[in-house]
Amino acid sequence: MLTEDEKKQLLEIARDAIRSTLERTPLPEVQTDSAVLKGPGAAFVTLRKHGELRGCIGTIEPRSPLYLVVQNMAIQAASADYRFEPVTLNELDDLSIEISVLSPPEPLTAPEEIIIGVHGLIIEKAWTRGLLLPQVAGERGWTAEEFLENVCIKAGLPGSAWKDPDAKLWKFTATVFSEDEMGNE
Repeated sequence: MLTEDEKKQLLEIARDAIRSTLERTPLPEVQTDSAVLKGPGAAFVTLRKHGELRGCIGTIEPRSPLYLVVQNMAIQAASADYRFEPVTLNELDDLSIEISVLSPPEPLTAPEEIIIGVHGLIIEKAWTRGLLLPQVAGERGWTAEEFLENVCIKAGLPGSAWKDPDAKLWKFTATVFSEDEMGNE
């Protein structure tokens, strides 16, 4: 779906957005001829510092051009992830950026459909929703059932909530790439 050049450009957009925000300077104008980057997209931006999670925010709704989603989610991951203090300018060089560009979600009808490391999960029940990216289950060595339990917990629900007939479940895939693997920094 994304070329190597498009991936590199998205990583640069994310880093430039974080830097500009921390330096309190205007966001750089993004110049791209890519129809994919200009088209609507859904993405998450994950920040790691020395391999440890430092922030992760995204959207599953493709309402804006992909490059703008990445720009905005990078800023949010650095400043608005409630689990962490905002990133400081002194930390910027120690951060590695990972981007997950999401496919449209599809209904999940049975746990057997889940391919660990390929599918991410979304659960919605009543007024709550939770999401886990595809790489999370693979990194943690979870089974499909453990993945389902943990997406429930992420949503603030009991681990067994996925079995409730009122729960709505979706699976999705993601194109995941990072500065570490692309050689950017």
